[in-house]
Amino acid sequence: MADKPLVTSARERERDGWDNPERGTVSWYTLVSGDITPTSALSCGIAEFEPRKGILKPHRHDPAELYHILEGQGILTLEGQERTVTAGDTVFIPGNAEHGIRNEGDAVLRLFYVFPQDRFSDVVYRFPDAG
Repeated sequence: MADKPLVTSARERERDGWDNPERGTVSWYTLVSGDITPTSALSCGIAEFEPRKGILKPHRHDPAELYHILEGQGILTLEGQERTVTAGDTVFIPGNAEHGIRNEGDAVLRLFYVFPQDRFSDVVYRFPDAG
């Protein structure tokens, strides 16, 4: 499939996610990914974390990643260091850096994420407690 210009929205995409002790409780909408859009080189989406419940457990993956916080606030763990992130913050996560994020607040935490991968499904998440 050749690359084509694209305008898309979470309203057009299916919600996916995890709710398990090893990975966490998070949902997301994949917006751009070569398996669902006529695109390559990047994949991205919007992740949502419920108030006081949402968490993406610390993990690693080969590609770098970018987070841009859209709404709410969360506690980001990056290579063992914790930091509060709020709407408007952007985080660069180097490839293979251990990272995670959790929502301890009273509002939904929403973030936009980007990978330099053709397909989101090609990103292999490695969780230390997942066996």
